[in-house]
Amino acid sequence: MTADWTQGIYAITDSALLPDDERLFAACERALSARPALLQYRDKSADADKRWRQAATLAGYCHDAGVPLIVNDDIALAVRLGARFGTTIGVHLGQQDGALDAAREALGPSAIIGATCHARLDLAERATAEGASYLAFGRFFASRTKPEAPPASLALLGDAARFGLPRVAIGGLDVHTMRLAREAGAELLATVHAVFGADDPAIAIKGLQARLGDAVRH
Repeated sequence: MTADWTQGIYAITDSALLPDDERLFAACERALSARPALLQYRDKSADADKRWRQAATLAGYCHDAGVPLIVNDDIALAVRLGARFGTTIGVHLGQQDGALDAAREALGPSAIIGATCHARLDLAERATAEGASYLAFGRFFASRTKPEAPPASLALLGDAARFGLPRVAIGGLDVHTMRLAREAGAELLATVHAVFGADDPAIAIKGLQARLGDAVRH
């Protein structure tokens, strides 16, 4: 059974931190044992065979753990995974990565579809109208994954409550900054390094959950 995905730790993989199958699969198995709200598979390489192999394996892990798998920026891969596994597969789209309404049509009404909104409420309004499931804002703090991303104010999270969708905070979130984003209104706390840069992703997630308190535990 899939738990409520609308609040908690949103773990995002990174091909630099997890450069091969062995490390990726081991780290994700450990992370999923701690029940994050969502796991996002993010790989920007052009190796389609590799991306399918890795995403398909993670889809199986996520199905067993009851945690939705979100595919970064690839609607076709998400559709293929959903058809193959019949499990909870979603997609996260940046501003240049495909139309939200097309993703909704392809993946169906129950799929989780996320939208990058940077620091702009107009993008959030448009994403809401086009069928987004959640709205991702940031970066809020200095980010090692996307240091060039434009900064956002934490006040934006409160302003975005008007859209009625789960708000994702991203960018430099760690054990010290996550509580600030949570208190500002973010239901989902997205991170790469705080989970997959740790020696043990399961221990890292449990530590973040404890730091944030009961409101984001599963």
